[in-house]
Amino acid sequence: MNSLTWDQVHARRLARHHLVKPVSGDLRKPVRDVCGVQSQVAAAAELAIGSRVKDATQEQVRAELYDKKRLVKTYSLRGTLHVHAADELALWMAAMRWKPYWRAKDSWHAHHGLTAKQGEAFVDAVREALDGECLTREELAREVSGHVGAWAKDKLASNWGELLRPVAYLGVLCFGPVRGAKVTYVRPDRWAGLKTEVKDQPDPEESAMEIVRRYLRAYGPATHQDLARWFALRPPEAREALESLGDEIAQVEVEGRKAYVLAADEGRWPSDPSCVRLLPQYEAYVLGSGPKEVVVPKDTAARVFEHGRGRYEGAVAHQIMLVDGVVSGMWERRERGGKVEIKLESFVKLDSGQTKELEKEVERVGRFYGAEATLSTGKLVGKKR
Repeated sequence: MNSLTWDQVHARRLARHHLVKPVSGDLRKPVRDVCGVQSQVAAAAELAIGSRVKDATQEQVRAELYDKKRLVKTYSLRGTLHVHAADELALWMAAMRWKPYWRAKDSWHAHHGLTAKQGEAFVDAVREALDGECLTREELAREVSGHVGAWAKDKLASNWGELLRPVAYLGVLCFGPVRGAKVTYVRPDRWAGLKTEVKDQPDPEESAMEIVRRYLRAYGPATHQDLARWFALRPPEAREALESLGDEIAQVEVEGRKAYVLAADEGRWPSDPSCVRLLPQYEAYVLGSGPKEVVVPKDTAARVFEHGRGRYEGAVAHQIMLVDGVVSGMWERRERGGKVEIKLESFVKLDSGQTKELEKEVERVGRFYGAEATLSTGKLVGKKR
């Protein structure tokens, strides 16, 4: 059994996330490699992608989503909005249908309080409503309820979109361009020419196991508890998923903690995690990497808890400074007078080399938004909630 340090683990995770050396060109590669980018805050997802691609701009990311349509936003991991590479959408939707309630006798219909007949009628109504159309939630609710009954309008109007998730997993719906302040929905086949419906999706179990492999590649070493939290599984289900990979995985020990990696990766461990990055809310690296106390140290977690939504969601609720793979500060951005003003609260003292890296990061964030960026430091002020 290999014995590793956390520095080695941070170094490889940073490399796999393209945070040490951003990729050139294809914006889909980092999205694939980090297993999708959480997008409940659209601007955060845009910056997360841009942070991993050399010289990327916000306009380029948006063009990939809404003009070239090579990236697509939909419901995915943990039932949360994610951006995925469009050509992998069927894989991800199939993997989401591997969840236990989809395999149960009554499938997703009963899980959402519907009969099988209601569920099938609902999906058919969404498919018809989005045939060549781009609809807001209100427009979609009106069209669908006109076909299946008023009950559908209430469920679709819910901010949680409880019935939008299963329809997305069935490959019938994804997100279209924003219309004013409102999101819109489209059909993947009509929007981007994608074959994503169930008949065109790969096997759910095989798809889920492929996602588990990708998770280990990007976030390993990982325990079954880490996987359960990330994939929204019960711990026994996550353990079973890991065990099903057999000799494809190997156990390692990281400073006393036993976890799993892909066997093919067992001997590939860089030693230097040097990296200072300014990253957005809901950053994939933080969401997927465990254990949390190693990525977000106790003192940092306490400060995060005091500030805004950190009390409820932890460090992922904030824009963060990542130093050598560890959350080491929070930052805020304001656009004023044609400039991007960045205010940073650092929880650590940066050496001269790290300070230079930070300055480059500030410049990079400015370029992403097409403006000059300035940096100030001090404690961030936010309301306790």
